[in-house]
Amino acid sequence: MNGTTALATFAGGCFWCLEAVYRRVRGVQAVTSGYMGGQTEHPSYEAVCSGDTGHAEVVQIEFDPQQVSYRELLEIFFAIHDPTQLNRQGNDVGTQYRSAVFWHDEAQRDEALAMIEALTRAGAYTAPIVTEVAPASTFWPAEAYHQDYYARHPHQPYCLFVVAPKVMKFESRFAHLRKP
Repeated sequence: MNGTTALATFAGGCFWCLEAVYRRVRGVQAVTSGYMGGQTEHPSYEAVCSGDTGHAEVVQIEFDPQQVSYRELLEIFFAIHDPTQLNRQGNDVGTQYRSAVFWHDEAQRDEALAMIEALTRAGAYTAPIVTEVAPASTFWPAEAYHQDYYARHPHQPYCLFVVAPKVMKFESRFAHLRKP
């Protein structure tokens, strides 16, 4: 991160889904899959999947706020996953798949809370939003084989049936935010 970029960190199920979407957003400089929100130092994928570390699968996004706002990143986040599912996304079950916004400053915290309140008031979902809003803690990058997974394995069944529909939803709903 430098003086012209900012960080956003989101958890919304499998990090492969979020990473594949945010790599397509204009103004996004980098997206790294990893882990946050737990108590174990240097967690491995296997340890996080056990549910014993307390970590969530997250993506950490480095972005240029002059090209894409934090609010727009939040709008994408709430559109591409189900923030009403507690500790799961579809068939991915466990606290590592929880919905969470890990804020890097108070402005991000306030923006996330305001968006949740607005979505709730608007009745955007039939069930209550359970997204955790918590301060960012140590970010642990995931193993190299998880990085840019969808681009490297587009025909893997999980990518075809879970990741691809989220990418298509982003591309149709947020065409104005797509990289050229």
